[in-house]
Amino acid sequence: MSEIGDRYRQVLQKIDAHGIELIRFLWVDHNGLVRGKAVTRQFLASRMESGIGLAKSRQAAGLMDIGLPVPGFNAVGEVRLVPDPETFIALPHAPGSGAMLCDLVQLDGASWDACPRTFLKSALAAAGELEIVASFEPEFTLCDTRPELGALSVLDDSLCFDNTGFDAANGYVIELVRALQGQGIEVEVYHPEFGAGQHEMTLRHGPALRAADLSVWQKVITRGLASSMGLWATFAPTPSPGFRGNGNHLHLSMWRNRPGRDPENVFADGADEVGLSETAYHFIGGILRHLPGLLALTCPSVNSYERLQPGMWSGAHACYGQDNREAAVRVPSRLRGSMAASTNIELKACDSTANPYLALGAVIHAGMDGITNRIDPGPQLAEDPNGLTDAQRDRLGLGLPRTLEEAVEALQRDDYLMDVLGPLRRQLYPAIKQADVRAVKEMGDELAYLTYATRY
Repeated sequence: MSEIGDRYRQVLQKIDAHGIELIRFLWVDHNGLVRGKAVTRQFLASRMESGIGLAKSRQAAGLMDIGLPVPGFNAVGEVRLVPDPETFIALPHAPGSGAMLCDLVQLDGASWDACPRTFLKSALAAAGELEIVASFEPEFTLCDTRPELGALSVLDDSLCFDNTGFDAANGYVIELVRALQGQGIEVEVYHPEFGAGQHEMTLRHGPALRAADLSVWQKVITRGLASSMGLWATFAPTPSPGFRGNGNHLHLSMWRNRPGRDPENVFADGADEVGLSETAYHFIGGILRHLPGLLALTCPSVNSYERLQPGMWSGAHACYGQDNREAAVRVPSRLRGSMAASTNIELKACDSTANPYLALGAVIHAGMDGITNRIDPGPQLAEDPNGLTDAQRDRLGLGLPRTLEEAVEALQRDDYLMDVLGPLRRQLYPAIKQADVRAVKEMGDELAYLTYATRY
């Protein structure tokens, strides 16, 4: 039995169990939008091997879905959507439909430099024998109807962690938990958040590639289920003026396998005051050194910078600290009973307009640069940076880009990040983001908010 045949049969068993007729081949574009094509059950086997054709220019589309005139991304040229059978799910909100996440490959089967999922794989390869464990922590705004120009009608206006917020959204949230768990996706924590209609549901951490895959499924199912129930879920950083921002915080730790023993969390050191190892500090040092340019990948929309502001607990300051929710990098308190295992770092300066494969891959590359070059992050900031004077913040170097334009310029100045993006994406990605900046300026504020609230 061939490998393709064996993998097809495993998927086919799930397809038959759920009565699926149409299988979507999905990928995430450079704007963090989930796109795809679909094949019928009858022709799935051959398409799992050959893939489905896709014009290269689709990876050069901006927010307004218009392809950009970047060399290599015009009317000529095609790649293939090749699915990973391990990612198959039956879409709980779309009976009869299933989906798999895809790599974008060249016609001869070789990897393509504009494939975001391949970019994350390259970052994981750069970590060598060390395994990156990660989880995304997305917030979303639940509305009782689709957003309209100048109007966002949220399901409730309860307070942060308010029990009435649980009650208001209970019917939808329970269905969402069941839908995710029904696909083998482990939900760990849920609560109503600070903003009106804002909710947060956190999945269990896992290997980095799976964590990125699950972040895609969480967004797809959260939005799809809401729509099927006559609601609307938006992950936009700021879906309407005055709303509390939706983040997508990224948690990471790094592990080493030890034959005959439990794996070791190399970020953990019980002798340190906050429990971090030297490796963890260097990883943080790499993130902070590259953070201005990283923001173009982790907070990659014009709308991101409505959220990424001081006082929003969004990580708008270039520093780190234990349980410092204004710092870009937070060091969470460890959990009793699993002190070493629960040691991790959290990048707060991240939201759901990011492509999770690009964001996570870039953060890993930055952290590995910190480890390789033993970058010192300096002392942690144990106070609220908003309580410092402008001069004190300047002296500590806490400033970060305050617009997407500034973040893209910082990315283009960061030789290391530009190198890891590769010769193709280093041209393509900034061009897409610059086009988005121009498009948003032309559309005006009300339409811009609506665009993000409906796209994401």
